[in-house]
Amino acid sequence: MSSSGADATVAALWRYPVKSMGGEALDTAVVGTAGVVGDRAYAVVGDGLVGSAKHPRKWGRLLQMQAWYLEEPAPGAPPPPVAIRLPDGEVVRSDSPGCDRALSAALGRSVGLVTAGGERGHYEALWPDIEGLIPDEFRATVSLGTEESGDTLSRLPLAVMAPGGALVDVAPLHLMCSSTLDELRRLEPGPDFDPRRYRPNVLVDGSGSGFAENGWTGRRLCLGEVEASVSMPTMRCVMTTLAQPGLEADRRILQAAARHNRVEIAGEGTWSCVGAYAGVEVGGRLGVGDAVTVH
Repeated sequence: MSSSGADATVAALWRYPVKSMGGEALDTAVVGTAGVVGDRAYAVVGDGLVGSAKHPRKWGRLLQMQAWYLEEPAPGAPPPPVAIRLPDGEVVRSDSPGCDRALSAALGRSVGLVTAGGERGHYEALWPDIEGLIPDEFRATVSLGTEESGDTLSRLPLAVMAPGGALVDVAPLHLMCSSTLDELRRLEPGPDFDPRRYRPNVLVDGSGSGFAENGWTGRRLCLGEVEASVSMPTMRCVMTTLAQPGLEADRRILQAAARHNRVEIAGEGTWSCVGAYAGVEVGGRLGVGDAVTVH
């Protein structure tokens, strides 16, 4: 079987214990069919919906919070407790009696912290009025209404390419190439195309030039002990533009994707994309510096 990217390596790994909160940079991770073990194992829920910073007015403050595990999560086991640093610097534990109360106060609404499992959840997403961002047909189909800014609010199901009850938006694994960020910087000098804006699980170095992930759909990636099948490019949303610790709000991040990397996704129309979604065929241990090959 032919392969490419033989000199590529894992440059960085991330795990996000609580959906839409800041996550953990890892040296090594265990990856299973549901993705990085412990990734998006928790979420904040309010009004019957999963909290996502994709609706900034309601949930943007989640990105100002940081979550990390108090002990390493184990495959197949319930997630261990996490610590959460709130925007004011207070740290609460997920297993403390006052956790939900503290989160509710920080978010300005009544919420609870839940773990993955059960029925498929839904979340709200705001689609900015940026030309070429998403297909017009999709915008019209999912619209719950248009805000004064012209942005469109929608309600979407979680885990459309993952097991029901998962807390990921689409697929278990999110991949990104450093060459893609370099290409965006070349095309649009000025914005800070920090990988944290895109919240990937794996950042790959040495994969080629330009938007390398665009050519990965339908191909198999070997990353250390892990084998993944790439399902589609990652459609980008308002979350990439939001402020988080160390990064300022910047609408240009999303405008750049809409100008320079609109990709036709089979059966779904043309989207502004950065990165790739994948399923996990063979799990295992993955570490920074491990080889990455594309077959």
